[in-house]
Amino acid sequence: MAYDYAPYPFIAPPGLTETEPRHPVAIIGAGPIGLALAIDLAQRGIKSVVLDDNNVVSVGSRAICWAKRTLEIFDRLGVGERMLEKGVTWKIGRQFHGSEEVYSFDLLPDDGHKYPAFINLQQYYVEEYLIQRAQEFHDLIDLRFKNKVTAHEDKGDHVRLTVDTPEGSYSLETDWYIACDGAGSATRERMGLSFEGQTFQEQFLIADIEMEDSPFGDHAVPERWFWFDPPFHPGKSALLHMQPDNIYRIDLQLDVDADAQTEATEEKVLPRIKAIVGDKPFRLDWMSVYKFRCIKLDQFVHGRVIFVGDSAHVVSPFGARGGNGGIQDVDNLGWKLAALLQGKADGKLIQSYHDERSHGSAENILNSSRATNFMTPKTPIEGLFRAETLRLAHNQPFAQKLLNSGRLSVPCSLEHSALQTPGIAPIAPGRAAVDAPLTGPDGDSWLIEHVQGRFTLVGFGDVALPEVEGVARIGINQRADYPCFTAKANHAIRRYGANMAYLFRPDGHVCAAFTRPDANDIQMAMQRAMAQTPQEVA
Repeated sequence: MAYDYAPYPFIAPPGLTETEPRHPVAIIGAGPIGLALAIDLAQRGIKSVVLDDNNVVSVGSRAICWAKRTLEIFDRLGVGERMLEKGVTWKIGRQFHGSEEVYSFDLLPDDGHKYPAFINLQQYYVEEYLIQRAQEFHDLIDLRFKNKVTAHEDKGDHVRLTVDTPEGSYSLETDWYIACDGAGSATRERMGLSFEGQTFQEQFLIADIEMEDSPFGDHAVPERWFWFDPPFHPGKSALLHMQPDNIYRIDLQLDVDADAQTEATEEKVLPRIKAIVGDKPFRLDWMSVYKFRCIKLDQFVHGRVIFVGDSAHVVSPFGARGGNGGIQDVDNLGWKLAALLQGKADGKLIQSYHDERSHGSAENILNSSRATNFMTPKTPIEGLFRAETLRLAHNQPFAQKLLNSGRLSVPCSLEHSALQTPGIAPIAPGRAAVDAPLTGPDGDSWLIEHVQGRFTLVGFGDVALPEVEGVARIGINQRADYPCFTAKANHAIRRYGANMAYLFRPDGHVCAAFTRPDANDIQMAMQRAMAQTPQEVA
């Protein structure tokens, strides 16, 4: 069943007839990144206006693989459970050379997590859920469709925008302009900013097909299948994923000199699909051709203009690092921008968004570039390495682990960030929270539900938690006058260590760990996480 791309209504903005009050935040682009940021800010009491030149969700499945860490962020934003219910859950990846399976991997062999390693869910569903969630914040999110930003000017203490609509143009002012307008960012082009990195010549065809019979054969559980040199597409690579509604994503490597316009036609695509699925009936739902790009801006923060998601960095789709990386941008920026607007921080905290997420995007680009070079060797030496790795992978375990069809998205580590308080712990400062099941007075819950959205100090086992202003407290396997929980199956204690305390940032990253926490140490760690000079507590 084809998705119903119902348009959202255009509502004439007040700026067409009167001068609008200055907005705290203007978000350009109502894709997953822009919508997620608006919701994040709204949950912190910050108003935003979201401007999008379109009035429908994204056409085609586009981003489909949503990683565990991203789902945990979406959980905090109020759409994670809905995505999990609709999405296709998977954790097993299989790699083939020719027709023979040479390696498989399990991305989450451990149990005791609210969210799985990955779900597959078409981007249009994600946008639909986020729009509906944003509409719940009537007084905090002003979502404007068919409002195209055609010009902007940074005035130093605010940004002035010119916006075109079907009923004319208007101007508005904003304290902060957030560019979530994608890889082809008009904001970036107007500012004359260029990406740095590598664009690969190789092209891939994406085709979404609807079919009742699974192309996975006897494998009833959805998985990620990747082929090197498959019999149905000799000399090239191919990828297969299952999506909801009996939709399957197929990626096929094309010749370097292939004409994209010609390849994205039914005349070319249908025979390729039939070579994979045989005589099974199917319907072509969507297709596109793309090139690999591993590129990013040198600086994500330009005065009052901040770039987020694909407007700041682009990676090849193998590895599911694009959309997931963009949501981690949102997770990093939202609490910092809110703190600044609430007068709790200064511009150094906003600059730390660039420092941390530029590092994260560089990490993604490195992994993505390595995968691309393995799939499409550029030199004779790279070609020889790939050929020998594939040959040995049939019976040599060490070679199987060298196969690179895209190292899949993992949480970015911020261990080297200046916002962390250095220390040694099972979950080191800078790492994202690791989930665990809990039981409390009100029933079962999950650790990630308690350690996101605010500064939170969590004690695991016999460790006293002092009271510190601005810090919530939670005890695991404790009895105290603050909320306490029991670690189900002892997962939390195994993962974090007995008699340890951890201070979590609002984005769920550990910023400090303690064996004997006192109020002074906690206060200084929180100040450091806010990009402030730590001061001794009197």
